[in-house]
Amino acid sequence: KQSRKFRKEARRKLREKANDLSLIKFVSQAEHARAQAQQDNKTQSKLSKNKTKKDFPRINEILKQQRLDINFKEQENERKRIDDSLPDSYKEKYVALDCEMVGIGTEGKTSALARVSLVDWEGNTMIDTFVQVPSRVTDFRTHVSGVTAKDINQRSAMDVNQCRKTVASLLKGKVLVGHSLKNDLQALLLQHPKEDIRDTAKYKPFQRVVGTKWRPRKLRDLVKEHLKKNIQVEGESHDSVEDATATLELFKTVREEWEKEIDNGQRKTKKRKV
Repeated sequence: KQSRKFRKEARRKLREKANDLSLIKFVSQAEHARAQAQQDNKTQSKLSKNKTKKDFPRINEILKQQRLDINFKEQENERKRIDDSLPDSYKEKYVALDCEMVGIGTEGKTSALARVSLVDWEGNTMIDTFVQVPSRVTDFRTHVSGVTAKDINQRSAMDVNQCRKTVASLLKGKVLVGHSLKNDLQALLLQHPKEDIRDTAKYKPFQRVVGTKWRPRKLRDLVKEHLKKNIQVEGESHDSVEDATATLELFKTVREEWEKEIDNGQRKTKKRKV
């Protein structure tokens, strides 16, 4: 009854507007649903085709990336040429440090030294050792540190005090390169002359602005951007030798500019004192 009443009312309104009644078509709910489903399928198919098209890189994008790759390779070769021309006495000044920590304390939030790695300018390992942790480890942080109970309990693991002395002797008179060195030096209970520290986490051109402040970026992001290499891959533990080497290579990309800034700053300081 309601359906007949609806049709009758619709025809009446159309007569008032003098429209052609033959254009009116009443459909059931099932027919309407089928028509809507067909329309949805067409829309989805169209979107899928457009998405598929976007997945293919444009020729201009490919050529642009090729130019960027060639430019990067040329810059890298030029930098290596300059680095190779440096005297050995200059290169011997630089070393890079990276440490891995484990957690101690009730919740494992306090960091304790568990592995130390130090490499020279050429990437040769000067020291790479696991360290005996004098306190009970409550969080090995293996997913990040790569350190296990077996590593720090093995006979070859160095006594923590002996490790500090060894690292201190290796750092004496050197320019120390690293990323967030404050944490590493704090774990080692060591200090190093401020003028001989090159911390890539604090170098402004390697930082980003958050709000109104400069903030450090992750080492893996900087290495990916400036060296086109992947380190600290998601889901894999860190390797302190790899991280130290990568940090030193990252430093080399800006060495000239960085050292000039430091030299200029030291000259200005001397002039003020005079």
